[in-house]
Amino acid sequence: MLTSTFIHAPGIGYSTERKIWDAGALTWDHFLSAYSELNLSAGKKALLRPLVEESVVRLKAKDYAYFAEALPKKDHWRALSEFGDAIGYLDIETTGCNADWGDSITVIGLYDGFEMKQFVQGINMDRFPAEITRYQTLVTFFGSGFDIPFIQRTYPNLKIDQLHVDLCYLLRRIGLTGGLKSIEVQLGIRRIPETEGLDGFDAVRLWNEYRRGSQEALDLLLLYNKEDVMNMEALLRHGVTELMRGLAHPLYTG
Repeated sequence: MLTSTFIHAPGIGYSTERKIWDAGALTWDHFLSAYSELNLSAGKKALLRPLVEESVVRLKAKDYAYFAEALPKKDHWRALSEFGDAIGYLDIETTGCNADWGDSITVIGLYDGFEMKQFVQGINMDRFPAEITRYQTLVTFFGSGFDIPFIQRTYPNLKIDQLHVDLCYLLRRIGLTGGLKSIEVQLGIRRIPETEGLDGFDAVRLWNEYRRGSQEALDLLLLYNKEDVMNMEALLRHGVTELMRGLAHPLYTG
C-alpha cells in the first residue's frame, strides 16, 4: 500500500489521493511513467513529482524514518507492506500509570512474529535499548499515550524513530472501541485460563508479589505480558484488512 500512497505530499488529502488513483496513477511507478498523460492539473503533477521521486529513492534505501516522519501518524499502517519484515509488537508493564510520579517499567515484551523476548527490571532490562533498534515498525495498543512515553522517560537518550502503528486508534477507525481485552473478546480471541480476567492492576500486584519473593507471580506476569503482545498480531491483521477494504484501491483484491 505504501507505493500507492500520495497523502504524504503537502496539500494532498484522501479525496485528492482518490482522484490521483482515478487518473491512472495507482502507484508511484505509474505516476512517473505516465506523467505527461495523467489527467491531473499541471500544477498538481509538478507538486507531486519531486515527492514521488524522493519516495522511490527513500524506499529503495529502506529509510523507514523518512516515512515515519512524512506519513500522517494514523496512516503509518500503509508502510507495513514494505517495512513489515522488521516489525516489533511492543507492550510494557509498570508499577503504576505515571512515570512523572516515580512509576517505573517492570517488563517489556517484544515479539517479531516469530520470537518473543521479554526484558525484566533488575534482570535484563539493560538489553532493551539495543534490541529495539532492530525494528523498523513498532505495533502497540495505546502505545503513543502510554508505552512509548514511558520508554522515552526511562531511556531519554534512546532514539525511537520507527514507524508506529497504534492499534487503539487503528481499530477505532473500523468501529472497534474499548481496551485491548474488550476488543479481543469482540473478535473472538480467547486468552488461556491462567491469564483470563487479568488486567493492568493485576500486573502491578503480581510484580509486587514477585518483589516479595514469589517466582510464580513473575512467571504469571510474563505470561500475561506475552499474551498482550502476541495477540496484537491478529488485531493488526484484522484492522489492516478492513482499512484496505475501505480504501477500495483498484489493485487491492483481498
